[in-house]
This record gives sequence, C-alpha cells and structure tokens, in this order.
Amino acid sequence: MNSQELLIADKEYRRLDVCLSELTDLSRSRVQTLIEDGLVLVNGHPCKRSDEVRMGDNVRYTVPEAKPIELVPEDIPLDIVYEDGDICVVNKPRGMVVHPAVGNETGTLVNALLYHFGDLSSIGGEIRPGIVHRIDKMTSGLLVVAKNDRAHEGLARQFADHSAHRSYIALVAGNIKEETGTVDAPIGRHPTDRKRMAVVENGRRAVTHYRVLHRFSAVTVLALELETGRTHQIRVHMAHIHHPVVGDQVYSNGKNALGMEGQALHGWRLQLTHPSTGEHMSFIAQLPEDMKLALKRLGYQGDFPLPTEEIES
Repeated sequence: MNSQELLIADKEYRRLDVCLSELTDLSRSRVQTLIEDGLVLVNGHPCKRSDEVRMGDNVRYTVPEAKPIELVPEDIPLDIVYEDGDICVVNKPRGMVVHPAVGNETGTLVNALLYHFGDLSSIGGEIRPGIVHRIDKMTSGLLVVAKNDRAHEGLARQFADHSAHRSYIALVAGNIKEETGTVDAPIGRHPTDRKRMAVVENGRRAVTHYRVLHRFSAVTVLALELETGRTHQIRVHMAHIHHPVVGDQVYSNGKNALGMEGQALHGWRLQLTHPSTGEHMSFIAQLPEDMKLALKRLGYQGDFPLPTEEIES
C-alpha cells in the first residue's frame, strides 16, 4: 500500500473527490473508489466523496499496490491481413483492447497474438510484447505487430519519424462545410480529468488532415490521415472543431441512432516500409459490418467505397 498526504491550500470549498483528482494523477472514478473503500481520510476521519474540503484540511489517501498481470495465451480468432517471419498486420475488431491492463487482464489482442504466434518482440515490455502502436478499444482497424526486436526497432523508427502512415474513416456529427481541412492543435492531458486528452496550450503538436467523402443531413463521412500519432488524436481534434466522432462516449455525449457501440472510427489503411526487405507496403481493411449498417441506416445504398485519392495537406 502506498499512502500519501496532502494539505489543502485552496481557500474555496470543493468536493473531496473533485479536489483529490485535480491534485493527483488519479482519475475521479478511481478517487471515488478509494473513498468508498475507506482509503481516504480527511483530518484522520473517514469521509464521503461529496464532503467538502477547505484550506488547512489534511487529506491522507492510500492506493493499493496493483496486482501483477499474468499474460495467458488465449484462442481468440484474429483477422490476419498479412504475416511473414518479421511482422504481422491485424485488423482489430471494435471492442478489443490491444494489451492487458488493470480491468482488462484477458481477452486482449496480445493474449490472442501469444496463442497464434508464441514469441513476439520484447521491446514493448512484458505486457505489450510485439506492440509497436495502438488503436483505441472502441476503434477498429489495422495495426502492425513485430515478431522480433529487430523488426520492432525498424517499425518504431517509422512511427517516430512519421514515415509510416495511418488512414481512417469516421462518421462525425454535423455537416462540415469545407471539402478538406487540417486540424493543427496541440494535445495533452485534460487539466482536470486525467483519463481524457484535450487540446491544451502546452500539449504536444498534433496534426490531423481530413477530406469529406459524403454528407448526410446530420452526419459527415470523413477520410482522415494522421501526420502525428497522439493519444485519441482524431477523437480529440474532431470534438475540438465541434464535429465529434459519432458514438464517442468520452468526447461527445455518446448518443447516436445508428446502432453502433463505440465511436464510428475505422483504421482502413496502413502504409509502411518492411523493416527487413525495405519494401514499401500498403494494407487495407474494408469497413466493418457495424459501420456499413450505420451508413445504410443513414440512407446510403450499396457498399461504401474506400477513398482512392490522398488528402491534400
């Protein structure tokens, strides 16, 4: 157990859970759990999350040590787009977590990869073997996995210098007037909600290019390309320009009439250079069935075509 103390210096009265989440790296939900478990004391006494704290109060909180996560290979089907001795390209389904973490110890892409391939590169760490880059749980699409350390190093350099390219299709709320556009806005941790990202002045530079593919009355279909690769970048940038990704539970109200669970965002193309052969490679994953159904519900007839032109930036 790790116990720490805080002396409240704010003159204003504030809820305990709000105050503690702002003053630490803990999310508000995590703070609330600690309070409910009796692991937060104000001036030596148990408290409720709605209790108010004032200047001079002593807050002592205890965070239990995380239990080690054991990686277990699991026989989970994978949509393998390409595979050789060095790399594997997988089309990740919406709803699958990429690697184990607290609350998602099993059922992840890594658990499936270990079953199908055994050894993977070790550079990503014990719970992220083979993982060079990630896709959010509720986003579908392509990602490349490294089977050995040499391949991992080569791929990591490409993502670092942005020579590897990722392209997405999204359904966003509202009607974007411009045919093409670029969002160049720095992204960092949200100042009060540590689980979220936000456009912040001192964030890291983030650039997203987009082009309109189709317009409905209340939804626009976009092709998007990442110039940088920040956490939740597309979702944050679209919310920033007031056109959040449809169904996004974090950066919009999450409501939609399209029947999708999670955000309508799909990584349809991945372009990279093979780390061993030097061959330039491009991989494509068609839209998943839930996005196809969403487009039909919006009134689109037939199969929605993937983009054929690059986004001018």
